[in-house]
Amino acid sequence: MRMVDLIQKKRDGKLHTKEEIQFIIEGYTNGDIPDYQMSAWSMAIFFKDMNDDERAWFTEAIVHSGDTIDLSAIEGIKVDKHSTGGVGDTTTLILAPLVSSIGVPVAKMSGRGLGHTGGTIDKLEAMKGFSVDISNDEFIRLVNTNKVAVMGQTDNLTPADKKLYGLRDVTGTVNSIPMIASSIMSKKLAAGADAIVLDVKTGAGAFMKELDESRELAEAMVKIGNNLERNTTAIISDMNQPLGFMIGNALEVKEAIDTLNGRGPADLTELCYTLGSHMAVLAGKANSTEEARELLQEAVKTGKALEQFKLFIRSQGGDDTIVDSPENLPTATKTIAVPSLSSGYISAIMADEIGTSAMLLGAGRATKDSVIDLAVGIELHKKIGDAVEEGEALVTLHVNDADYETVVEKVQAAYSISKEEIPSPQLIYDVIS
Repeated sequence: MRMVDLIQKKRDGKLHTKEEIQFIIEGYTNGDIPDYQMSAWSMAIFFKDMNDDERAWFTEAIVHSGDTIDLSAIEGIKVDKHSTGGVGDTTTLILAPLVSSIGVPVAKMSGRGLGHTGGTIDKLEAMKGFSVDISNDEFIRLVNTNKVAVMGQTDNLTPADKKLYGLRDVTGTVNSIPMIASSIMSKKLAAGADAIVLDVKTGAGAFMKELDESRELAEAMVKIGNNLERNTTAIISDMNQPLGFMIGNALEVKEAIDTLNGRGPADLTELCYTLGSHMAVLAGKANSTEEARELLQEAVKTGKALEQFKLFIRSQGGDDTIVDSPENLPTATKTIAVPSLSSGYISAIMADEIGTSAMLLGAGRATKDSVIDLAVGIELHKKIGDAVEEGEALVTLHVNDADYETVVEKVQAAYSISKEEIPSPQLIYDVIS
């Protein structure tokens, strides 16, 4: 087999065989296929696409390019959740204890964030002592004992995807549905999940800005998962404004605690119940999402979910007293109210600009080497549909030593205000299974 022939084949719109895709991924991973040929092939995929079989084979080849995690020693059906990103996306911190409290094993491998705020691991490490540096054996033991554990990603998980992602970023081929879908699904499959629930964001603060694009991506990922014998469901949810009220690592932990106490923001609470219900059904803990939701709501009402959060923190070396005393989490030295420049109703929020503002305060990483300030971030007071008076606070900035004056202007510019009443945006657009 020659790579040039395979480039020409896809350029001409023909279909690859499974063996050809394996040859391409193996050759690129071990260095036999150079970047310039892989770039040409990626561009051919960008224009000519892949069919469902090709996408499944492509994903499977990426999975087997490196380590895979064997979770067969964990009892029950392991259901993983993945979000395509967004601003204020605190769902994992809530879902891990909530879903595991009703008996669903949550064995999650997570990474650090690059962008608006930290990843799940950064948020967990806002709790003093919490560690994701645990062995595979300890990880499996914790899930079997407590039904929940989170560990850091291994360096050799899907190395082909890491190489491909870097290449796509500099060759104009990032926005390719088969490439995006295979990148996301390969990591979920390599991490050993039996079933997968996907939270596919759509809107201004999402990777996919348009609903049609988000639906196309969701359908592609669901087909890949099901073709590779993993029950997969996708929920398309709104990211035209930040989720919840808090953006920032320790701030989002506080909001997770509030939500597990039954006092969380309506949109964040609803999304967690929706995602958690589908996780419970895929795990066989409920016959319907309605039945699953009742179980999850009862776990919050009785305090069972909150106690599970304490157990989760304690079992991985963290200080679980922060659940009852969240004021002991990292706290910024000062708060700055950002006033509205006019009166009316919030008609739009540029979620990505709010996220960037949080990063400029130090809540996220501009580069891989950036150091995150766990205490800083943004607390929203007004969301789409809310009434606001001139001079009233839109948000509060939680600041340490960052230059916040530019952030104040950026936040004010991110808010649009109308004289007419505006309805709150839809949260859940579709469920694909």
